[in-house]
Amino acid sequence: MKLIFRTLLLAMFGFLAASCSKASTSFKSNPPSSSGKYNVLNVSDVVWDQLNPARGDQSPEAGALWGNRIGPGAAGFLLKPVDGFRSPPHIHNVAYRGVVISDYLHNDDPEAADMWMGVGSFWTQPAGEIHITAAKGKNTLAYIEVEDCFGVFPPDELFDSGEKPMNVDASNIVWLDSSNQMSLTDNAEVAWLWGNPSNRNPNGSFLKLKSGFSGTIHSDSEAFIGIIISGQITYSNPEQTNPVILNSGSMFSSEGFSRHSLTMKIKEECVIYIRSNGSFKIME
Repeated sequence: MKLIFRTLLLAMFGFLAASCSKASTSFKSNPPSSSGKYNVLNVSDVVWDQLNPARGDQSPEAGALWGNRIGPGAAGFLLKPVDGFRSPPHIHNVAYRGVVISDYLHNDDPEAADMWMGVGSFWTQPAGEIHITAAKGKNTLAYIEVEDCFGVFPPDELFDSGEKPMNVDASNIVWLDSSNQMSLTDNAEVAWLWGNPSNRNPNGSFLKLKSGFSGTIHSDSEAFIGIIISGQITYSNPEQTNPVILNSGSMFSSEGFSRHSLTMKIKEECVIYIRSNGSFKIME
């Protein structure tokens, strides 16, 4: 029976923890760098692969942004399930975090009523806890982040990691402005999601840039990663002086002392998910 269930999981997701690559990788907590200390990846250039080619056009797709989701070390990727996707109950060997970029996702206990999380919602899934994942919408997209080799196991292998799941709808995100955070300007707000930005360990946050923002993000993090969750920005850095337009799902990253220039070209807010080893500062 366990073998049958593992086969079903493989058919739904296309990978198991046992298939995680043990090959060496230069990516650990750090993002890849294609040239110098900066890296920019537009969502239009993301390479997609099917999690299970045997399912054809019904297979969820994954697009690598940084790291290797089935290798050792941390990684971040885009998840693009088909409309109506619904997984069987399962567990993961490691915890993960997720942010909805477009349409709707549900992630909860198999017996829970559907709670559809929209754009800008944030959730965490502890290792070892039984849950299902479902999608609604023709363009569902999410950012998924793991700290180590990511795999799927049947529910009878559940275990208690001591962590609790968290589903935070976008409407419940708590934003802080420049009156609460000295590192912000009047056109920026931040929401702290996990970790502690006051030390040099990895942490995650949302940065909201208001319409008309034009300024820079300054970081001295050894691994700074920004994922566009909603909106559109015009982006440049000291190595890429020709500005590029980045839409939701795109990534920019850096290593060490860095400066990211961003301008809002359209009349809407932009929300960026930031993973950083330490804090950052916004300047206009």
